[in-house]
Amino acid sequence: MADVPTYRILVRDLVLAASVGAFAHEHQARQRVRVNVTLDAVEDPTAAADSLGRVISYGRIVAGVRSLVDGRHYNLVETLAARIADLTLADPRARRTVVRVEKLDIFPDVVVGVEIERTA
Repeated sequence: MADVPTYRILVRDLVLAASVGAFAHEHQARQRVRVNVTLDAVEDPTAAADSLGRVISYGRIVAGVRSLVDGRHYNLVETLAARIADLTLADPRARRTVVRVEKLDIFPDVVVGVEIERTA
């Protein structure tokens, strides 16, 4: 598969209201998180050239992340990041993903978060 073209999908600065955090007050109200995804993938050589079937849709990634965030509470941003990684690697064309989830409002002077990397 070395001759199959590769490409990188970027989802940058997706800011969502999420229920995330281990502390009691974090269970009471949603907080802003910023999600960044870098996904390395291979094209589907059997799909028509210049067609969506040839690549993984970044729109589906964005919709999937939104669904994950809307669907439940996460005690850890690491867990949310892992679920996003699972989502992005579910497509058989996906090879490697880097997911960053940042909590924007925890401290007034710094952004905190986590970045994970997974391979298919």
